[in-house]
Amino acid sequence: MSADTAAESITAAWRAESARLVGALTRLTRDVALAEDLAQDALLAALEQWPKAGVPTNPAAWLMTVARRRGIDHFRRADNFRRKTEEIGQAPFLGEEERIPDLDAEVDYIDDDVLRLIFLSCHPLLTPESRAALTLRLVGGLTTSEIARGFLATDFAVGQRISRAKKTLAEARATFELPTGPDRIRRLDDVMAVIYLIFNEGYSATAGDDWMRPDLANEAMRLARMLAVQVPDEPEVLGLQALLEIQGSRMRARLNEHGEPVLLEAQDRATWDQLLIRRGLTALRHAELLAARGKPVGKYFLQASIASQHARAQRAEDTNWRQIAIMYDVLAEAAPGPVVEVNRAVAHGRAFAPAAGLAILDNLDAATFGNSPLVPSVRGDLFERNGLHADAAKAFIEAAARTRNEGERALLQRRAEDNLGRLPKPS
Repeated sequence: MSADTAAESITAAWRAESARLVGALTRLTRDVALAEDLAQDALLAALEQWPKAGVPTNPAAWLMTVARRRGIDHFRRADNFRRKTEEIGQAPFLGEEERIPDLDAEVDYIDDDVLRLIFLSCHPLLTPESRAALTLRLVGGLTTSEIARGFLATDFAVGQRISRAKKTLAEARATFELPTGPDRIRRLDDVMAVIYLIFNEGYSATAGDDWMRPDLANEAMRLARMLAVQVPDEPEVLGLQALLEIQGSRMRARLNEHGEPVLLEAQDRATWDQLLIRRGLTALRHAELLAARGKPVGKYFLQASIASQHARAQRAEDTNWRQIAIMYDVLAEAAPGPVVEVNRAVAHGRAFAPAAGLAILDNLDAATFGNSPLVPSVRGDLFERNGLHADAAKAFIEAAARTRNEGERALLQRRAEDNLGRLPKPS
């Protein structure tokens, strides 16, 4: 087997199985840091052996077997050290409950291990940034370098963030059991928020050369599907899956053949991923059935309902902007926030008149957005639709100066130039 073929097989197996592997090992060892170390040991063993011996018939079972053996060796060494310290009169190294677990009896891992791992990596003691990084590392199987590139941080900073998160969980003796009652509801919100954050960073990168990070967006969609399978009776979880699938269906259409950003209304809808759309609409229908039975819904369900309006419109001009505007009014009541208001301004500007959208923007506190390009870019779009090309160009120039994403900057500069080109020529 060639080295390249073996490397591809190892990468595929690791991406597919790492979450279940780390989850199972965490369940067995009750130590997330140790579990990841054991999984990494198994990965290194695969890198050494598979190119020579070939890819095993069941890569997942092979990795689990190797990791389990390494775990047994670890606990045996720890238990031997405990006995030695006892012999010389020192305090026991391990308590009774910490002595070597029967890892050999634990052959298979269960699907719930992944769900447990997601909830553990989104522990409320961790900061939102740490939750996102730890989730991508443990559940997504991404390397520190990949996570650093996704969030535009150094490898060292991300590594420190992940290390501190694991240390925090260890010091807090965070349980690997699924939370129940109010704690589960609160943690579920954190889990969904992290997945949504990861998707948004992949769908519209806040900085860097690339307009999108498809690897992050795809990873978020995978996590959302996983969560929906494990928590199938929550409309908000299904709403999150629906939202991400429908939004993600447009990724191929968001760049032209030159790699330049393409706005929603100019996209070739024939290139939208119909499989993702079908998945999203199916998840949304299931959420609607649960909502009809009295289950509460929230912002993800409402946003998915809005996204479905775009997915169902075969052409941009078929979009039911009035219905979207009504839905944004409901969303603004259910989950008020500045970004919702900006999107509501866009919807009202399309549904009624640009002046209606501008009126909503005028009521926003500009300080809330700091140096974000969001408000001036939307204002420029509404000015353009109202025929106020000088004002539109000025707004787009301001937005271009604010963005840290090169793709977005190029798009905004191009729109500014287009509007300047529409100004009356001096006589």
